[in-house]
Amino acid sequence: MKSRVKIVSIAIILFGCTAQQIQSITDAMGYEEGLSTDQVIDGLKEALVKGTNTGTQKVSQLDGYFKNPSIKIPFPPDVQKVENTLRDVGLGSEVDRFVKTLNRGAEEAAKEAKPVFVNSIKQMTINDAWDILRGEDKEAATNYLKRTTSDELRGKFSPIIKRALDNTNATKYYADLINTYNKIPLVEKVNPDLENYATQKAMDGLFFMIAEEEKKIRKDPAARTTELLKKVFKEQD
Repeated sequence: MKSRVKIVSIAIILFGCTAQQIQSITDAMGYEEGLSTDQVIDGLKEALVKGTNTGTQKVSQLDGYFKNPSIKIPFPPDVQKVENTLRDVGLGSEVDRFVKTLNRGAEEAAKEAKPVFVNSIKQMTINDAWDILRGEDKEAATNYLKRTTSDELRGKFSPIIKRALDNTNATKYYADLINTYNKIPLVEKVNPDLENYATQKAMDGLFFMIAEEEKKIRKDPAARTTELLKKVFKEQD
């Protein structure tokens, strides 16, 4: 029974598969006869593919990054002195405008995450799936996606971040801010890489949200919003 519970659990950890979707997994686990291990894993993959949709939607919606303090992208911390100095000389509103547009760029880029996750899940091997199901790691599914998608996500996010930063004028605002700072007498001139910083922070935020939801579903009875979830996790508690 425990192994069945774990399989059902992993099917819903990535952001709220429906009861009907989860039921298809439980049916494949022995409640119906004649299904192979491959078919069980295929059912798991299908549930994970559908489940990632909600996760990417959360961060790609308006204010998905900007109004979430856990993943909001701040002014680049390695040039914190730039922000402090600009605020000191009365340019705080310009800094705030830049930070907002920076997060808008991340929200735009996050829309591209879903197909990358889908592709990774479709390529999941039986061994990959059992490692997730049997492991003690409470972020096993998140770490699988991080391990198998980070390079591709970076390749997709980078040009989108650049375009989004341009479209939201974040690049212009940043250049204006840095140029203004560099003109201040006696300061050490800076020119940090905004695109790489924004790309990494956008990815970090996305994986953070996936990990948080995974842990919540595993641990928090209040997150089990259907009778099926309550029954499933009662067996695990």
